[in-house]
Amino acid sequence: MQEKNVHAVRKQSGKQLATESPAPKADMVIGVPNSSLSAASGYAEESGLPYEMGLVKNQYVARTFIQPTQELREQGVRVKLSAVKDIVHDKNIVLVDDSIVRGTTSRRIVQMLKDAGANEVHVRIASPEFMFPSFYGIDVSTTAELISANKSPEEIRDYIGADSLSYLSVDGLIDSIGLDQDVPYSGLCVESFTGDYPAGLYDYEEEYVKHLSERQKTYLKNNKQYFDKEGNIHV
Repeated sequence: MQEKNVHAVRKQSGKQLATESPAPKADMVIGVPNSSLSAASGYAEESGLPYEMGLVKNQYVARTFIQPTQELREQGVRVKLSAVKDIVHDKNIVLVDDSIVRGTTSRRIVQMLKDAGANEVHVRIASPEFMFPSFYGIDVSTTAELISANKSPEEIRDYIGADSLSYLSVDGLIDSIGLDQDVPYSGLCVESFTGDYPAGLYDYEEEYVKHLSERQKTYLKNNKQYFDKEGNIHV
C-alpha cells in the first residue's frame, strides 16, 4: 500500500515499540496471530529476546472485535486461540498485539496465557490508544465501544489482567510507516488516535460532541485540539 510493504511496516512498528516501551524482565516475545506476528518479530529483534509461537489460531474463525455482541466476541476468542503450554509455562512474556478496541480479546488472551502457566504477561500494543470513534468506514462509531475512551492505560491494564501495558506513540506510528508526505500526519488517517478529523464530521458532529467522555475531553484539551481560549470545545 502506498509503495510500503505491510509486513515491513508492521515489523518496524514493533521495533519502535520495543525502543519506546522495553520489558527488561521478559523471557520471550509472542504475537497474537495473525496480524500481530510481524510487529512481534520486530519487537523481539530490537529487544534481543527470543520470538516464540506461544499462541496458535484456528484459521477458520473471523475477527472477534466485529462480532455484534459481547457474548459472541468472548465465544470467538475462546474458539479462535489456544496457548501453547510447553512454550509459555513459567515464563515472563511480552504479548504484542496490533490494537485494543473493547478489551475483550486482550483480557481473554492474558487469562489464557496465565492459565497455561505464564508468570507475567506484559502487553505491548503496536499502535496508539484507540480513543476516538471512526466515521470513515471502520465498524467502531461510538465512544461507548472504545475502552480507551473511558479508561486510563492503568485501568485497562488492571481490567485485562496484564502485569504492564504500553502503546506505540502516534509519532512512533507515523515514523514506522514513513510516508513522509507534506500534509498533516504525513498523509495518514490517525483520527481514531488523536481525535483530529481533518476531513470533517459533517452530520456526525453533533452526536460526536454530545457523547465525548471525560477522558476524551481531557486528552483533546491537553493536546490543544478543538478548544478555544475559554476552554469551549469546537469540532
